[in-house]
Amino acid sequence: MPGIVIVGAQWGDEGKGKFVDVLTERADLVVRFQGGSNAGHTIVIDGVKTALSLLPSGILRPGVKCILGAGVVLNPAVLIAEIERLRAAGGDVSPQRLIIDRDAHLVLDYHIAVDKARELQRGANRIGTTGKGIGPAYEDRSQRSGIRCADLLHLQGVEERVRAHVDEKNKILRHVLDSETQIEFEPLWEALKNSARILAPYIGNGSAIVWQALQNGKNVIFEGAQGVLLDQMHGTYPFVTSSNTIAGGAAIGVGIGPRAIDAVIGLAKAYSTRVGEGPFPTELTGEIGDELRTKGHEYGTVTGRARRCGWFDAMALRRAVRISGIDSLIITKLDVLSGQSTLKICTGYRVGGQIVQDLPALAHEFNQVVPEYIELPGWQEDITRIRSWDSLPETTQGYVRQIESLVGCPVHLVSVGPDREATIQVGPPELLRGFLGR
Repeated sequence: MPGIVIVGAQWGDEGKGKFVDVLTERADLVVRFQGGSNAGHTIVIDGVKTALSLLPSGILRPGVKCILGAGVVLNPAVLIAEIERLRAAGGDVSPQRLIIDRDAHLVLDYHIAVDKARELQRGANRIGTTGKGIGPAYEDRSQRSGIRCADLLHLQGVEERVRAHVDEKNKILRHVLDSETQIEFEPLWEALKNSARILAPYIGNGSAIVWQALQNGKNVIFEGAQGVLLDQMHGTYPFVTSSNTIAGGAAIGVGIGPRAIDAVIGLAKAYSTRVGEGPFPTELTGEIGDELRTKGHEYGTVTGRARRCGWFDAMALRRAVRISGIDSLIITKLDVLSGQSTLKICTGYRVGGQIVQDLPALAHEFNQVVPEYIELPGWQEDITRIRSWDSLPETTQGYVRQIESLVGCPVHLVSVGPDREATIQVGPPELLRGFLGR
């Protein structure tokens, strides 16, 4: 059962979309297992950039079937717009290629309104939500009151439930969150009926389809969103997302057993980034940070927000490898570091003068973190056109090997540009052999 999980090993934006696309050259099925339209994947093919927020990245590979798993919370309007945009560009986004799991929950207007109002009320204590309604939708799922995709097939049976939700959320908006925003039921209901009409042919039993594919020996990729360090339980809480981003979340979010997962691939940038609020021990606030942001085009795919940039954090990545069971690493955006005379890698943290073995548990403890660095020589060469490991500068190779040593996990692929072809095999990637066409 060749099933692999692809996760971001930092705070998101590591390039998962590109590498899911690269690995789908020989994949049969790509399954998104968590998150919502707060996550953005950008893929560049022949210089053409495609931004996805809900559709699995395999949708750009003809013949690959894609599934939005039960762990996803989806905004129907966003998904329909994304389908129509890809279809207008000549893509095949038919119900034969895209299946939406019947158990996936919906993000509706009142979730978005509550999300934005709650973040506004937090003021200086905001957590950096994208305001897409993801957290409130997961809250409804947890308290067993959410609206699921299966409900779109029998919409007449949930009208009163939706009306009750609108009334409840309006009371919360007005009396708890001091917001003037109020949601009108009728426009929401008409939009939901229209969404049901369009999306009904796509809704199916995603879990059963994935299980059958694995039983038949198909190549299946489980695609995560955001990054391991944003996991709801194991990330830098409370500055985390509202779902389980670690590899174990694939089993829950899709509805398969853990033995169906043969390998976990983690992606990490050659430096660190974070968007929004939250701890970031290696952040660079000066000229180097600005240069990395500009060269790396570090702006959110979904929100457009500027990402914070910093040195590579091996301490944080060791935690990601451990809690997500990462077997192999892919290092992206090596080309962005070209031109730096000296590079730094964070090897560990001191808190109160003492060396610590893991990331702090409490947000305020991060204020006391002092990163420990090693310095390595950089490289001046433009490496964007290099396509073999041996052709990379020795300093570039040394940087990657140092990451391997510090993190304790092999690097099998590196990226030197955004295109599919700007991908270099570092060593014999046995874990990925069935997914690579060369």
